[in-house]
Amino acid sequence: MNHLWIPASALAGSLMLASCHTSKPAAGTGPVPASDAVAPAAARPTWQSKAYSLYPDSVVQGTHHARALSATELTSNYQSPANAFVSPQVVFKFSINGKDNELPVGQDNVFLAVPREGGGALETPLIVFGQRYVDPRPVPTEVYLAPNTQLKIRLDMRLVLEAFKKQGYYTTFKGDKLYKQDFKHVLVAGNVAPLSWDFDNLVNKPELELHDPDGDGIYEVTLTLNAPKAAKTTAASWKQSINTADFPQYSSGHALEDALYNLALEEARRAVEPDSTFRTGKEWAGVWTRDISYSIILAQAALQPKVAMNSLLRKVSAEGRIIQDTGTGGAYPCSTDRMIWAVAAWEIYKVTGDEAWLRKVYPIIKQSIADDMANAYDPATGLVRGESSFLDWREQTYPRWMQPVDIYQSETLGTNAVHFQANTVLALMARQLGEPAVAARHEQAAATIKAGLNQHLWQESAGYYGQYLYGRNYLTLSPRAEALGEALSVWFGIADEARAKTVVARTPITDFGIPCIYPQIPGIPPYHNNAVWPFVQSYWALAAAKAGNEASLAESMAAIYRPAALFLTNKENFVAQNGDYAGTQINSSNMLWSLSGSLSLVYKILFGMHYEADRLVFRPFVPQAFQGNRKLTNFKYRQAVLDIDLQGFGNVIQTITLDGQPLAGAAVPATLTGRHTLRIVLSSQAPANAAINKVANLFTPETPMVTLTGSRLHWPAQPGVQQYKVLKDGQLLASVNTTEQAVAATGPYAEYQVVAVAGNGLESFASEPLPVGGLGAARHVQLETVTAKATQPYKGYSGQGFVEISTTKNRTLTIPVTVPEAGLYAVDFRYANGNGPVNTNNKCGIRTLRLGSKALGTIVLPQRGVEEWSNWGFTNAVLVQLPKGTHQLTLAYEPANTNMNGAVNQAMLDYLRVQKIK
Repeated sequence: MNHLWIPASALAGSLMLASCHTSKPAAGTGPVPASDAVAPAAARPTWQSKAYSLYPDSVVQGTHHARALSATELTSNYQSPANAFVSPQVVFKFSINGKDNELPVGQDNVFLAVPREGGGALETPLIVFGQRYVDPRPVPTEVYLAPNTQLKIRLDMRLVLEAFKKQGYYTTFKGDKLYKQDFKHVLVAGNVAPLSWDFDNLVNKPELELHDPDGDGIYEVTLTLNAPKAAKTTAASWKQSINTADFPQYSSGHALEDALYNLALEEARRAVEPDSTFRTGKEWAGVWTRDISYSIILAQAALQPKVAMNSLLRKVSAEGRIIQDTGTGGAYPCSTDRMIWAVAAWEIYKVTGDEAWLRKVYPIIKQSIADDMANAYDPATGLVRGESSFLDWREQTYPRWMQPVDIYQSETLGTNAVHFQANTVLALMARQLGEPAVAARHEQAAATIKAGLNQHLWQESAGYYGQYLYGRNYLTLSPRAEALGEALSVWFGIADEARAKTVVARTPITDFGIPCIYPQIPGIPPYHNNAVWPFVQSYWALAAAKAGNEASLAESMAAIYRPAALFLTNKENFVAQNGDYAGTQINSSNMLWSLSGSLSLVYKILFGMHYEADRLVFRPFVPQAFQGNRKLTNFKYRQAVLDIDLQGFGNVIQTITLDGQPLAGAAVPATLTGRHTLRIVLSSQAPANAAINKVANLFTPETPMVTLTGSRLHWPAQPGVQQYKVLKDGQLLASVNTTEQAVAATGPYAEYQVVAVAGNGLESFASEPLPVGGLGAARHVQLETVTAKATQPYKGYSGQGFVEISTTKNRTLTIPVTVPEAGLYAVDFRYANGNGPVNTNNKCGIRTLRLGSKALGTIVLPQRGVEEWSNWGFTNAVLVQLPKGTHQLTLAYEPANTNMNGAVNQAMLDYLRVQKIK
C-alpha cells in the first residue's frame, strides 16, 4: 500500500529515528529495519541518509520531491541549482590551439565580474599571454554573478607573435616549442559557463575563440556569463506513452520501484534506432562499443537480444576486429577497453543459446585479443596497457602532465578486469567449440592478468585496489579507488571471496553514491571527476550482492532510484558533491547504460538471474528494507516464458519450485519450453552485518611541478600540505616537510617524482617523472641517415631532417644502434603526428620494434594536434637488454599494428633515442 504524501517538513522528526543496518554505520545513513516501528508506517522511509530519503512511493531531497502516482506515472518538482549563487570571481586561462599551455597548473587568471564604480561594461585589463593576472579586489560577501553578465576579455599576444616573427616559434612555460605554422586558434578556458576547463574540446566551441580583427596583436572576445537560457531543466512529470507490454512486466508493492522499472522499459524502447541498433543516449547518437557492451551485460541481452546482436556487429571492422571507440591520442591502443564487447557477446550467447552467433563472434574476439597481446600486454607485470575503461577524458582521471602516450603505458584496474573476463570468455567459447588448446592458452592469459592485478594493484592497508600503475620507465601505483574497476574485480571473480567482501566494505562511498574515482582531483570540473554514473552504481550493486553486503546493496538501490525519480529520466551522470545532473560537463537523458542498470536491479539482483551456457540460475537478493512480494511475468528464456513470484527478503532461498515442483540447483535448464510458473521464497533472514565506508567527498592536493637546480629538486609549497613524498624510480625515497630534496645529479640514471600529502592523508598524483643523471649514456640516431628524408616543410626537427612512415612509406626501417656497455636500455622515438586532436579520432600510429626476429614491443605514436606537424614529442619507451656492441633494430608496420582508421597510420620520425637506465 502506498503511504500518504507528507511534506518534507513533517518527516524531519521521523527521519532522525532510522538506524543504519551495518556493523560500522555511517552516521544518519542506511536502510530502515522492518522491525523498527517507532514512527507510523505512512511516514517511514524505506532508506534514508542525511542527503535524501527513499519511500515506497517517493523520494525526498530537501525541498525537492518525486512521487509515483501509479506504476506508469511520476511527478517531480526538482530544479537544478547549477545557475544559482554563482560566484562573481571568474577564473580562466588562455589557450593556443586548445592546449593548456599558458600558465602552470594552479596559476590561473582571476577577474572579479562585478560592476565598478561609475558603471559601464565589464572588461578585463589587457592581460599578456603567459603573465598571470589576479584581480586585487576582495570578493564581496552575499554578492553573486548577475544573470546575462557581459564580459569582454582582452589578451595581448604581441610577445608570442614577435617570437614567431624572430625565431619561428614560441616557447611555452613547459619548454615546448610552438611553431608559427602550427598556430591556429587563441581560446579561453575557465570556470563559469560558457567557459569550460575542457581544453581538448575548446576548439569545438567557437564562442570561446578570441580574435584580432585589426591585426594589432590584441585579441578579444565578449562572453555572456550565467545566462538563464543555459540553465538545464527536466520534465515535471512522466506518464507512460509507449506500449511495452511485450517486455517482462514487474510489480513489487513499491510504487516507486514499479514506476521506475516502467520508465526504464520505455526508455529502452526509445533507445532503439530505425536500423535496429542501440542509440547510446538522447544526446549521444550512434553505436559506441563500450556503452552498448556494458548495457547488454546489464540487461539488454535479456530484454532485446536481436538489437544487441545488431549493435555489436556494427562495431566490427572490415578486417574482422572489434572497433575501439574513438578516444585518447587517436584511440587504439591508447584505449583498449573494446574487449568488453567479448563479454557482451558471450552474454548474448548465454541468453539465446544461438550457436550461429557463437561461431560468428568467436573469430572476431580471438583475433582482437591476439592484436592486443601484441600491442598492449606487458610481460613484466602481466597486465594490459591502456586507459581506464570508459574514463576516456584525460584530465578527468589522470594528472595533467600525462600525454596520450603516457596513458597508453598506464595499466589500469577497470581495463585489466575487462581483459581478464574477455580471456575467460574466449576460453569458454573455445571449449564450447572444441578447441581445447585455444581455451588453455586464454585461461592462462586470464590467470596472468588476475595475478598481476592482485600483486601490483591490491592495497592491503586500504582494502581495495589502486587506480592504475603510471609513470614512464618506472611505474608507481595511484592509490585512488576506481569504482567500475573495483566493482568488476568483485563481479568477475578477480578478488577472492575474502577480498571481495573487503573491497565492498571499504571502497569509499559518498552521499549520493559511489563516485567514479575517489578522492577527487582539484581544479577539474565534474564529469568523471567528482561524479556518480548510475551504470557504474549498478555494477557496484552487483558486486555488493555477490559479496553479500546488504547495506551496500540497499545504498546502491537508493542511489540508482533517487536520480531517476527526481530527474524523471535515466541520466548519464550527476555531480557527486550535490547530486545534481546539470553541474557536469556533458550529460544525456535516456542514457542506455543507465536505464539498463536500473533494469539489472530487477533481473540480476532482486530476482538474481545469472545465465550460464546451459541454464538460468537464480540467486536472488532482496534487502530487508525493500522486502515485499514481487512478480516478474512474461520473462522469456530461450524457448520458455517464465512467470516468477518472489517472496521474503535476504539472499538465501528457502524454497524454489517450478510449476509446483522443487527446482534442483535453483536452475532452469536451457531445454525448457512453453510457459511456466516459478515461485521463490527467501528465508527472510538478513545476511551478517557488513560495513560500508561512507566518506565526505574530498579532494586531493594539486600535482606538484618539480624542477632540478644543480643537485636539488624543488617544488612549490601547497596550502594544507604537511608532507611530500619523494619517489625514485617509482619507489619511496624519502618523506619530507620541506620543498626540496638533494639527489645525485651525476650518478646513474634515475627518475624522480614528488607526491603532496594533505593533513588528512590524501595524496596528490605523482609529479611528472624527472630524469636525473645518466645523460651521457643517451644516444640519438638521426633517422634521415638510414633512409631518405621527408620533403614536407615541417619545423622543429633536429639534424638534417626527418622521415615519414605510413602504410605505404618506410613500412620497415632498419636502424643500427651501438651501445658502449651491456645493460637495460629504454628505446623510444621523437615523432610528430598531426592527423588529429589529442582527445578523439582514430589515427594513432602503431609499429612493432624488433631486434632481429625477436619482438621487443610496440611503439605507439599518438596524435598530437590537428595539423600540428611541428609539434614533436616522444613515443613510449620499450625496455630492452642489450649487450655491448652494434645491433640492428627494426621498426616495422605489421598486421597487428592496424589501427582503428585502417587507412591512415602515419607519423614523422626525427630520431631514435637509446638511454641506459640500468
